[in-house]
Amino acid sequence: MAHGGLQGLGLGLALAGWGALLAATVLPQWQVSSFAGDSIITAVATYQGLWMACASQSTGQLQCKTFDSILALPGYTQAARALMVVSGVLGLVATGVAVMGMKCTRCGEDDPRRKAGIAAAGGALFILSALAGLVACSWYGHRIVTNFYDPTVPVNAKYEFGAAIFLGWAGAALGLLGGALLTCSCPGHGGHGQPYPRGKAAGPQPPGNREYV
Repeated sequence: MAHGGLQGLGLGLALAGWGALLAATVLPQWQVSSFAGDSIITAVATYQGLWMACASQSTGQLQCKTFDSILALPGYTQAARALMVVSGVLGLVATGVAVMGMKCTRCGEDDPRRKAGIAAAGGALFILSALAGLVACSWYGHRIVTNFYDPTVPVNAKYEFGAAIFLGWAGAALGLLGGALLTCSCPGHGGHGQPYPRGKAAGPQPPGNREYV
């Protein structure tokens, strides 16, 4: 089984990535208004996320409004919503599974191979969670780039990458790395980690005197 320090590092990275994905899910700065036009001074900057849209004025006032209709949203926004929610749920399940498989816990301590397999299963779930977040952020970012270079889209309707989408990419990278380290806990097929029976010799024992009685 992998060293306990490596398991702890993998769990820490995976938890940090999962937390970053959760923060990216709720933040509204997935896309921010672009200032690529001719106007130099803009009084209002707009932000859009998965759940709400916000407007920040030059005076510092920030106003946000949640989206009233789900069906009225673009398809990529709905898909990103679903993927980020799935990512959060998988990360929660992965946390519970990985903690049970850690060497420092008492769950399944009588079978080292089974304990290592539980930790590896938690790592695999963390990888799936990170992949879901990575697909959501990449798909959303692709739509931002497509609309930005679309000549039919007005300049005041163009957006650029926001801080939340970069946070999501960073969280997905941490989740993939941490999940990979936890998956290394999976035991091999060479029989290593099996508890050695105590009080028994390796070879056959000579018959005792009582067997001849």
